[in-house]
Amino acid sequence: MMFSAKMVDYNGRPMLNICDVDLLGRDLVEGKLSLRISPAYYGGRMMGRREAEEVLESSSIINMAGEGIVSLSTAMGVGTKEGVRTVSGVPFLIVLKM
Repeated sequence: MMFSAKMVDYNGRPMLNICDVDLLGRDLVEGKLSLRISPAYYGGRMMGRREAEEVLESSSIINMAGEGIVSLSTAMGVGTKEGVRTVSGVPFLIVLKM
């Protein structure tokens, strides 16, 4: 599984935007809820599982979309399954580490 990730600064804290690579460029819509998986937001560096684990551990704020990355994150204990939501069947999760 490959992931696309972009690290940005959010109020002085590292924020990771990461998704399953096959979702890049998709617009997910379900009722009034929509989620754009834009290359400008999620695009950046392609990485495999090992590197994804490292950036998930080191980031304070994480926005993630896709079955692969959400499953990896929750298996690592970064976020919980109860926090996962779906849009058009695609899971997404936001994690804030305190």
